[in-house]
Amino acid sequence: MTEKQKMLNGDYYDSRDEELLKMYHRARKLLKEYNNLDSGLIHERERVLDELFEFKGSGVWIEVPFFCDYGENISIGENTFINTNCIFLDDNKITIGKNGLIAPYVQIYTASHPLKASKRIIKKGNRTRYLTSSKPVTIGDNVWIGGNTVILPGINIGNNVTIGAGSIVSKDIPDNVLAFGNPCAIRAEL
Repeated sequence: MTEKQKMLNGDYYDSRDEELLKMYHRARKLLKEYNNLDSGLIHERERVLDELFEFKGSGVWIEVPFFCDYGENISIGENTFINTNCIFLDDNKITIGKNGLIAPYVQIYTASHPLKASKRIIKKGNRTRYLTSSKPVTIGDNVWIGGNTVILPGINIGNNVTIGAGSIVSKDIPDNVLAFGNPCAIRAEL
């Protein structure tokens, strides 16, 4: 099994694997190009995002700067708006539905590490590696995620949800609710 397959299966993997580094450097090149494009160059922006992501629906708008690990594990539905300074660590699949609003500084994490340092840090000769695993994140249709929200690995957010600013989403959120806080909790049905 390749390190990429392990990564997408949720097993521990070596993030400094040659194949993963190639994907990482490809994404860095595309992100550099995208983040430096004039905002009026709509067709060029579309081209770069189409090349970067696994899927991008029509009408997707992403403000710069935008950051991700690989890009190819990200799918974004039509008419979704992603504001400035968002970070998507797509070591596993990140799927965002249509008509989403993602505010500035939202962070979506799929990667995790063992809590105990002796299990996290692997030394082989003069090389040090850190055990990493990942879980996918899914966000439904018509979701608004407030600024400075952090979404942790393995989270599913339903359709028609509003997540309040500054939330730490550590548990799944069902359809049609307002949720916010640290930890994020359901506050009302919508």
